[in-house]
Amino acid sequence: MHMETGEKIELSVIMPCLNEESTVGYCVDEALQFIQKYDILGEIIVVDNGSEDLSASVAAGHGARVITEKRKGYGRAIRTGIDNSSGRILIIGDADTTYDFLHLEEIFQPLSDNSYDMVIGNRYEGGMERGAMPLTHRWGVCLLSFLGRRRYHVDVFDFHCGLRGISAQAVKKLDFRTDGMEFATEMIAEAARRKLRIKQVPVALRKCDYKRKSKLRTVRDGIRHLRYIYIGKKYPVNKMKRRIL
Repeated sequence: MHMETGEKIELSVIMPCLNEESTVGYCVDEALQFIQKYDILGEIIVVDNGSEDLSASVAAGHGARVITEKRKGYGRAIRTGIDNSSGRILIIGDADTTYDFLHLEEIFQPLSDNSYDMVIGNRYEGGMERGAMPLTHRWGVCLLSFLGRRRYHVDVFDFHCGLRGISAQAVKKLDFRTDGMEFATEMIAEAARRKLRIKQVPVALRKCDYKRKSKLRTVRDGIRHLRYIYIGKKYPVNKMKRRIL
């Protein structure tokens, strides 16, 4: 990372983190390698969301800027990371080794050259390692993504992919209000409302080989997404369906 005075940061990689001391360092290292490989002026922001382990110190030790967010929630952590970022491009990814931060080219490039405002990963197209996602979650994501496509008139096939990017200019146009897992849906819904140019790209989902406690609660989180899709926003959605490449 080049952090000379007066230089503008090109890329902020934002990682929400909760009790991931065994994995966050690996993710930070991968993201830094991507930044160094392409000589990008960048920063890694790890948002510690109330960890009870050494996640924060591990992340800092590997070169991340750590921000503490005591208010709980996946969406709240990401929103705090966005609010504290300085990059022209923001890439968001989970800190549990399931996503590949070494190869962010397909997310970074369309945002860097201003071809798109938002890039969403598609795990169904990119492939999932055996054991990376429970079958119930696969079905649930398929169903909720189908409902999201119908509701917001966008061709996004993986509404809940935890690896995605957006330009800082575009994010300023979005009105985020959720704090939980439903933030993944809200982000796309807001992009549709503002008619942002959205691209989806295949991303691989890796199995986490470290012992960890899943933050997902299938029924609870599914209901929160459903509630958001149907009653969570009072804004009218664009009824003209737009193709997403």
